[in-house]
Amino acid sequence: MRKLKIHRTDTFNYHFWLMMLVFSGWIMQPATAQQQPGSIKDREELISMIEQIAERTEAELDYSDLLDALYLLQQNPININYATYDELKQLFFLTDVQAHQIVNYRLQYGLLVSLYELQAIDGFDRDVIELMEPFVTVSANKPRLNMKPANILKYARHDLFLRYSRTLEQQEGYRPMSDSAKQENPNGYYAGNPDHIYARYGFNYHNRIRAGITADKDAGEEFFKGSQPNGFDFYSAFAYAADLGAIEQLAVGDYHLEFGQGLTLWSGLAFGKSSDVASVVKNQRRIRPNTSVNENLFMRGAAVTTRIKNLRFTGFYSSKKIDANIGDVDTINQEIQFVTSLQQTGYHRTQAELADRHAIRETLFGGRVEWSPKTLRIGTTIYKTQLDKPLQKTDQLYQKFYFSGTENLNYGFDYNLVIDRFQFFGEIAGSENGGSAFLAGLQAALHAQVALSLFYRDYGVKYQNLYSNAIGESSNNQGERGLYAGLRADLTRRWSFSGYADFFSFPWLRYRVDFPSHGTEYLAQLDFRMSRDVEMYFRYRNDNKQYNAGSESAMRKTSDIVRQNFRFNIVYTVLPGVTLKSRLEYMLYDNTAGNRSDGFLIYQDVLFRPEGKPYDISLRYALFDTDDYDTRIYAYENDVLYAFSIPSYYYQGSRFYLLIKYEISSNIDVWLRLAQTAWNGRETVGTGLDESQGNTRTEVKAQIRVKF
Repeated sequence: MRKLKIHRTDTFNYHFWLMMLVFSGWIMQPATAQQQPGSIKDREELISMIEQIAERTEAELDYSDLLDALYLLQQNPININYATYDELKQLFFLTDVQAHQIVNYRLQYGLLVSLYELQAIDGFDRDVIELMEPFVTVSANKPRLNMKPANILKYARHDLFLRYSRTLEQQEGYRPMSDSAKQENPNGYYAGNPDHIYARYGFNYHNRIRAGITADKDAGEEFFKGSQPNGFDFYSAFAYAADLGAIEQLAVGDYHLEFGQGLTLWSGLAFGKSSDVASVVKNQRRIRPNTSVNENLFMRGAAVTTRIKNLRFTGFYSSKKIDANIGDVDTINQEIQFVTSLQQTGYHRTQAELADRHAIRETLFGGRVEWSPKTLRIGTTIYKTQLDKPLQKTDQLYQKFYFSGTENLNYGFDYNLVIDRFQFFGEIAGSENGGSAFLAGLQAALHAQVALSLFYRDYGVKYQNLYSNAIGESSNNQGERGLYAGLRADLTRRWSFSGYADFFSFPWLRYRVDFPSHGTEYLAQLDFRMSRDVEMYFRYRNDNKQYNAGSESAMRKTSDIVRQNFRFNIVYTVLPGVTLKSRLEYMLYDNTAGNRSDGFLIYQDVLFRPEGKPYDISLRYALFDTDDYDTRIYAYENDVLYAFSIPSYYYQGSRFYLLIKYEISSNIDVWLRLAQTAWNGRETVGTGLDESQGNTRTEVKAQIRVKF
């Protein structure tokens, strides 16, 4: 491991050592402040899980889907004295065992007097209870809601969001062009301006009756003109009801479906592997409204779940147009003959992107039956997907078993069983072409301080599913076998260990891999809670996969690519309302072909949230130095509510952001955000139509929320 590269410029040298001084100087400060509700460790774990999703995809995802339920629970906390098992599972950081333990404790000892009474249950330490605190209440009064329409309209909460963002540097796609130049090069410019505009309205009555509409215009898309005469490029709306007698859930408009472990049907985002061993078990929410701005991965139509004692019946129907790459067009009637791939970016800025917009119609319909007596849940799901134009893949050999055609039938069976401290879960699924997939797992609380997870998967090469989202290395849950083992152990009152080992293989070819291959992934994390106000962790991660190596000749060679991450992260409350967070991360990239590169990231966060004041301030200053894009490092950034920023740091430079939230009144919040990355020694940033002159990229963002 070579030394950090701080010698290239005097400016970089100065900034680095200034950063190290700040980074190390405050660690020895005395702990005096009180921590905000919620464990630092668990908040950091949630951030880490989102970062790991970003590391595994090049797509720009809307992560608000993952945390939308927690935002709603903050507004309408669950009364833990009367919450059912399913209601407790809305707190996705609780395991199934923990949710059942709370219900059983109430049955045995009666209503809780205080939330901290949960410490009498194994596995509920102060960290877990502090994490629950913002989302639950403890009251002896049983919740009773008046569901009369007049009462709903009178006491419902309304939220209106308006957001504006823009990159300040002029990018190539927005440079003035003559009409003749546009005709000669119709894909050489963006049709719209660089403004990104987002609007959202939400109606919520105690999470029982909800409605909302979301509108989004990406930078480069037209607005109230040209291809978008109706304003925004994307509109999404829903109406949702829960616990209306026999109707447990009802959604009309745009919604998501989440069943079992995601192998048969799971339309939204989901967490994957992380240092939290409980994350391998998915927490199904069955039907939930769509509040994200992903323009393709959702359902549009209606879905309903009814319940008769321990039986649930779910039916759903969806029909919407989706983006796709057009393969061929009839020269006479201009009808699309087939498409070559389905798109997920949602960008409609150039003529080529606009041609792919809503190219085909996708129709999906089916149902589910679920039986859940006490601690057992078993369910079976079946649905059909239809495309009005055939999907025809290229002749690439690795795509031989990919779905093609116009119709696919998917079906599956899943189970979840809790016995004392053990949870067993699994799912088996099939597709119309005869392909199958299987997963099974065990989660065990071996001791109050020790938890174990085991997870085996075998996703067949022929298994085809457009809405599968189970844990795995491949994005389509196809052609993969793997065995995962995770462990969490509280070593002492201050020290804890967590980690996993994952062994996987691919029996068929993959993109950039012209042979069957295998790989491994290891993660080990050591957490240290110095005091109530100081927590830190040390993490090591090793990811080893095989890829093509050498030339384009018929005889390719195997190359093992190993990525190693070393991270030190510390969060520290120095004064009431003032929290500091620092991270140092080192990435090492190596392969058997002899290529070796590395890089590092170091940053300092300051979070200023004074109690009783109408404002919050968050800022970061980061330095990074990597040899290439392969050694890029991802890091989560604080952003405005319902927005996410997880940039990748690569090459050499610095980045800062400043986020200010101000409460004008009890009903109006304003967020302002400024972020800039500066690269050393570069004359341009970006490529193609995103290229801009100079060595900086600056983003501004403003958001206002009105509550009424």
